Amino acid sequence: MKIVCIGHAAYDITIPMDEFPEENTKNRVNDRMECGGGPASNAAYLLGKWGADVHFLGIVGNDEYGNVIRNEFEDVGVSTNFLQFSDDHKTTSSFIVANISNGSRTILTYRPSEMTMDEVDLGFEPDMILLDGQEYEFSKKLLNKYKDAISVIDAGRYNEKNLELAKMCNHVVCSKEFAEEASGIKADFDNLLSLTQMYNKLNEIFDGEVVVTLESKGSLYGYKGKAKLMTPLKFKALDSTGAGDIFHGAYTYCISKNMDFEDVIKVSNVAGALSVLKIGGRYSMPSKEEVREYFNEVE
Repeated sequence: MKIVCIGHAAYDITIPMDEFPEENTKNRVNDRMECGGGPASNAAYLLGKWGADVHFLGIVGNDEYGNVIRNEFEDVGVSTNFLQFSDDHKTTSSFIVANISNGSRTILTYRPSEMTMDEVDLGFEPDMILLDGQEYEFSKKLLNKYKDAISVIDAGRYNEKNLELAKMCNHVVCSKEFAEEASGIKADFDNLLSLTQMYNKLNEIFDGEVVVTLESKGSLYGYKGKAKLMTPLKFKALDSTGAGDIFHGAYTYCISKNMDFEDVIKVSNVAGALSVLKIGGRYSMPSKEEVREYFNEVE
């Protein structure tokens, strides 16, 4: 299957620290990790690593960081024919503080609002489209043009544009924040009925399959007509950067293989959970073999 991933590409600079720095202090650090990042970009990288026929659509600056991102993609077989290089903008940079004592990460990203890719003719019919909402106009045109393609949205931030795109997709794989805003229902993990109510409300809003990623709490999804919660594997997290992106990449891969839907969620959960054991989005992506090793431990 030909898979198109369209959206945000960035260059991540991650600083691991034993604790989050105190405001208005100077801190000397011993390490830094640098690699490509961004939701659709990370998903495309995982898909390439797992052997999928994947093409990335997005824009970077015509600079050193942009070239690194291109080389990373090509190293795992991701087609960069539609990766555009801008002379007017620098590659989007994300500066990440990874608190390795608890696995949390704090991200600062700057991307000019006018930095958008030019629309292109793919020259082929994609079988799947994964989008993260960054290239709103072009994503919408792709969804309208290739209505037979299976479409998956990584709905992280809630806004009107992402809501519109989500309503056009076959699979809405969204964050807890997006789910709460869209449904108007807060997730209360002491009251699991709230999760069922949230899931049912989302099903009323979206025509496609709905999955809510709940980070350390697992994934909310539907199976055989019932809302279910799959808890994640418990690892000591070093860095959660990219875990959601990796979930989306694994999810797209499994859907492309027409796997049983509960197995799709299992594989995606395992892939996302394994990623927190290493620092840096690109460096933390598990192999298919690593995922298979832990697959049966998911409940």
